[in-house]
Order: sequence, then structure tokens, then C-alpha cells
Amino acid sequence: MNSLKELWGDYGQAVWFDFIERALLSGGGLSRLVADDGVRGVTSNPSIFQKAIEGGGAYGDAVAELLENDPTMTTVDLYEALAIEDIRGAADILRTVFEASGGDDGYVSLEVSPHLARDTEGTLAEAKRLWRTVDRPNLMIKVPATSEGIPAIERLIAEGINVNATLMFSLDHYEAVAGAYLRGLEACAEPARVASVASFFVSRVDTKVDAALDAIGTPEALVLRGKAAIANAKLAYRRFGELFGDDAFAAHAERGARVQRPLWASTSTKNPDYRDVIYVEELIGADTVNTLPAATLEAFRDHGRPRASLSEDPASAEQVFAGLAALGVDIDAVTEELQVEGVTAFAASFDQLLAALDAARD
Repeated sequence: MNSLKELWGDYGQAVWFDFIERALLSGGGLSRLVADDGVRGVTSNPSIFQKAIEGGGAYGDAVAELLENDPTMTTVDLYEALAIEDIRGAADILRTVFEASGGDDGYVSLEVSPHLARDTEGTLAEAKRLWRTVDRPNLMIKVPATSEGIPAIERLIAEGINVNATLMFSLDHYEAVAGAYLRGLEACAEPARVASVASFFVSRVDTKVDAALDAIGTPEALVLRGKAAIANAKLAYRRFGELFGDDAFAAHAERGARVQRPLWASTSTKNPDYRDVIYVEELIGADTVNTLPAATLEAFRDHGRPRASLSEDPASAEQVFAGLAALGVDIDAVTEELQVEGVTAFAASFDQLLAALDAARD
């Protein structure tokens, strides 16, 4: 059996594709991923759109057509027109998954401008505008889990707008996002019609922690390399079980609400010394999503070995964190720094995307 399909069929984990491009939609690539590999959703971010648009192809013709119809269109409006057409196209392809799953899957994500990550009201306004403009029930609006993004997430859920809470790196980030979702459900008139995922970034944690461990250089430090990210995710999954277990979530479930699934993001392997599917094989569990870039998806299809890894030896995750603390590695400082860097990186990608569109316009 296809290892990707096993994730859903045997372990209850959905695979979403971490890429979007017009040729993927028009050429039937996404439809094949859904049919052949069991892909159940799509995520996007400014970096993905930047690379796709810089690649030219169908986007060059689309830019020319848009500007011919409206030569005064701003570069931001040009980006939105391109992105929204792609998002709608992906949502329409995934609509069969959305309907068959009763709204549990079949989503495509579109991010508010990363320049709004520290602006609650600006995030709310843009999220609502994008929700109305795209006009697809299987859209998720991506909102960064910054301190300013948390109240926006709560209010969007309360208004029945699907949210992908992104750029989470720590248990504190997860607690804040889960709390916002639960409070939003309480205020939501129709909680059965809203969905959300909590996007927990993985590989970047190992990249930064490993650098600190390499600098320490002792045997006790080096043995912990490549373990922090998985331990971090396992502890978040355990907390998910506590917050969304049958008893804890019962009152919301009676109103038809669905749990907010953890989504594992940044799952490509950055260190060539590590197995290329480590952040797939070690993060498999029910009621989760793993969003995979193309290379990781193909690698797992080829040689992935599924097992229910998230529930294995939860005490080992605590031991990893205890070991890091004993070595003086401040995981809280690391994860806060990662979120700041993530916001900055996405904003830079957004600016590069606009610069690419300016070049295409010229």
C-alpha cells in the first residue's frame, strides 16, 4: 500500500501538500495527489508564492492579462488577484475531500500579510476581507500565533471563519492558540461549521538547538542533537490530548464542534545527517496533520515506514528537555527567537514576492 495513504487509513493522520502553483492546478497535479496519494489539503505562504511567481510560466501570461484589463492595478492587488485565483482553484479541487469528510479536511490555506503579524485589528480586517473575497467554505486563513495574533484567532473563530494558526514553536505558543480556539468556539453561533489547525513548526527547532549543542561540544550535548524538535512536538501532542480529549471537549462536541488538530509544519529535513523523512515517521498520530513539501512527500512515498510514533515513550520527550536544561540550553528563549525570525522571514519573502511582481510588470 502507498505509505502516504497508510497515514490516513491506518493512523488517522492527514497529509496536506505544502506547495501551490498554477501549473499544479491546471495540469492535474493536485488532482493526482488527492487520488493517488491521499493528499487531503494544501498550505501556502509568501515564500511558496514568491518561488512560483519568480518561475514565470503561467504567471507571466496572467500578469500581462491582469494589467491589460487594469493598468493602474497596484502590485499588492496584482499579487492578491493571482493568489486568490490559485487558492480558489485548489479549494475547488479539494471540495470533494471537504464534502466527503464532513468538513474535517479538504482545506487550502491563505495567509494574511506577514507585515500584520503585530497588528490585531489589521489582521482581523484583512482576514475577513480575504474570507469574503475567496468565498470558499474550505478556505483557512493563516494567522501567526504572535501575542497580537492570538486575539485575532479567537475572534475569527467566534465569527465562523476557519483559521490555520501558524508560526508556533513552543508549548506556550500552543497553549495560547488552543485557548483562543476554545474561547472562540464558546462565542461561535455555529461551531460545527468552523475548523482550525494549530501549525507547530518542527525542523527549525532542531536547526537552532543543534547549533547550541555543537557549540557546547560535550558528549552529553552531542547525544541530544536531532531530538529537541520531535520531543517538542510530542509534548504538544500530549497537551492536545488533555485539552481535546473526550471529557475535556465534551461540551463543545455536543454543539457539533471539531477538535483543533495539531499540524506539523517545516517537516523537510535540513540536516543531511538525519533521515530525510524523520519529521514524518516520528510524528504520526491520530487527529493530526502533516504538511509536506514535494521532496519530502516523494521520499515518504518511496521509503517511509509508518507507525504510531507520537504515542511512543512520552517520558523520553521530558528527558530530552531536562537534558537541554541541564546543559544551559534555554528552550523557551530558543522558541521565542524562532517565532520572531519566522515573522521576519515571511515578511521578507512577501517583499521579495512583490519585487518579483514589479519585475514581471516591467
